[in-house]
Formats: sequence, C-alpha cells, structure tokens
Amino acid sequence: MDLATTLTGFVALYIFMLAAFTGYEIIGRVPAILHTPLMSGSNFVHGIVVVGAMYALLNATSTVEQVIGFVGVLLGAGNAAGGYVVTERMLEMFKPSDKKRAGDQKKA
Repeated sequence: MDLATTLTGFVALYIFMLAAFTGYEIIGRVPAILHTPLMSGSNFVHGIVVVGAMYALLNATSTVEQVIGFVGVLLGAGNAAGGYVVTERMLEMFKPSDKKRAGDQKKA
C-alpha cells in the first residue's frame, strides 16, 4: 500500500466517523412532532439509494456485480416502501378516530 491509498482510507474513515457522529447528534435532538417530516426526508434519501443501485446494476459486468446490484435495488426499494408505510402509520396517529366521535354522539 502506498501513502496515497492509506491517506485516502484514513480520510474516508474520518469522514464516515464525522457523518455518523453528526447524524446521531442531529437525530437525537429532533422533537417527536418533527419525526414524521424527517421520515419523509429519509424516504427521499432511500429513493436516491435505489437510483444508485440501479446505476450500479446497469453497469455490472460480472455475475457477482449483477447479484450485488440486484440485492441493492431490492433492499433499497424495500426500505423506501417500508419508510412510507411507517410514515403513513405515524400520520394516522394524528387523525381523530371515528370510534371516539360515534361514542361522543351517543352520550349527547
């Protein structure tokens, strides 16, 4: 290994560590009311991951690369779809339920 490769590896590790720490600090300080918009933004990022995996799959030349690209597309799409399902469930929590309204009308 030459110095440039080692230095590049340390820089990549340093950037990864800074991103992980920054992400942890930012997400940890998000109030509960802002969690749903944050999930929507994270779904957007998962969409970008799917596009990147599709690009990798299209440029794959060997069978191993094709399998890795396919798995990346599959997992990214599943993650994005699951994020939208979770966001929808969270939004449902903020809507008033019809059962409570019907019960309130019977009492009156």
